[in-house]
Amino acid sequence: QVQLVESGGGWVQPGGSLRLSCTVSGFTVNSKWMYWLRQAPGKGLEFVSIIKLDGTTEYVEFVKGRFTASKDNAKNTMSLQMNSLKPDDTALYYCARDCRVMTFPNMTCEHKGQGTQVTVSS
Repeated sequence: QVQLVESGGGWVQPGGSLRLSCTVSGFTVNSKWMYWLRQAPGKGLEFVSIIKLDGTTEYVEFVKGRFTASKDNAKNTMSLQMNSLKPDDTALYYCARDCRVMTFPNMTCEHKGQGTQVTVSS
């Protein structure tokens, strides 16, 4: 059974940092392209980053230079380090697999977790 569980969200002031984690079961993170996505109030599910099988990463333009995605194959987990957070980063963040683009950056995914809330405000 495929399961993904996010953690690490919370409230942070603008300019602050958070580190999100995703623990998976039922498969290994080194067998799939793995995604971080987010959904802000009133918006669809949006692409944030992807970690490909060889470990290379790609990011949506508005998080480049601020967010870093990584995975630990031995622990079967993935992480998203988020720095220089902005109020516009406020959203429910998901880790996911088996995703496809609808109208970029909007995505749909067959498997994702329940999400972890990130709130950036002063």
